[in-house]
Amino acid sequence: MARILGVDIPNDKVISIALTYLFGIGKTTSKMICEEAKVEPLVKTKDLTDEEISRITSIIEKRCVVEGQLRRQISQNIQRLKDIACYRGLRHRRGLPVRGQRTRSNARTRKGPRRTVAGKKSIKSMR
Repeated sequence: MARILGVDIPNDKVISIALTYLFGIGKTTSKMICEEAKVEPLVKTKDLTDEEISRITSIIEKRCVVEGQLRRQISQNIQRLKDIACYRGLRHRRGLPVRGQRTRSNARTRKGPRRTVAGKKSIKSMR
């Protein structure tokens, strides 16, 4: 397995797809990196030379924010929203959908499993 920026890249995949195993690199960015490094995007990872891998690594280091640095940046952005107590920050803090989705009938992924209300009684039992 080739190793780029501390991440194992699978040998049996095409390099343009294998680069997407890095957090922060998608298909479009991957193809741009291959083009800039003058590497054929349809070459398998195991067929790359050490020089080509080093060119790809240097381009990623220069142009892209990936892996730990990107994760840290995202969490700092969310923390900033929480600190300034804007609407999006409050939604993050409460664990509710942030981007305007409805919560009455959906949002189970963000809200978690249903919690039944203990003291609620039906109308028939009140009579």
